[in-house]
Amino acid sequence: MRQRTDRTIADVLGIVLARGVFELSAGQNPKLESLLSLFYDSVSDRCAEFVEVPAEAVPDPYHNLLVHSDHMTVTVEAFHESLVDVRVLEVREEEIEYARKILLTRKSDEDPVLFGIVRIHFKHLDESVREEIRGRRTPLGRILINHNVMRYVQPLSYWAIKAGEDLAKYLNLKIGDTTYGRTAIIYCDEEPAIELLEVVV
Repeated sequence: MRQRTDRTIADVLGIVLARGVFELSAGQNPKLESLLSLFYDSVSDRCAEFVEVPAEAVPDPYHNLLVHSDHMTVTVEAFHESLVDVRVLEVREEEIEYARKILLTRKSDEDPVLFGIVRIHFKHLDESVREEIRGRRTPLGRILINHNVMRYVQPLSYWAIKAGEDLAKYLNLKIGDTTYGRTAIIYCDEEPAIELLEVVV
């Protein structure tokens, strides 16, 4: 059974400010804004409100889910003791760039475990990998593992997130609930191929 923290965004901000480690607001982080703008008109429009926090301010169990350099597919499967399916909510595709908004859900009960926005630079991936991604049947992390793509996941920022209308709907939260996420880059064969926003519950 998943356990939720009782910390609110205000609590997290208090911890961060007390430690003197508060650095950037959501509006100052181009990676977050760039990813959200693929599917939303503004950072907080319908999706959520974001406050950047250091890794040490992310409470358990979110810390174990987010603060690492592993694929989220593998991490959430281990945490929830269930394989996951991908549900593609929206897609934007251009000639060499592919973006999608997704949910990962547990196979055991179809409960959502992750909301994500992904931007993929197809020029860094083989055609067989591209086609499987376009197929929308398999989580991205599993595709990269199955194709033996040499990869490294680099977390960029961690976020305390106040759920808006969309995030609450997708993750079975109430509007205003706090959860956590991260932005990251996946390097494939040493190239920055994939940008990620990953929000867990």
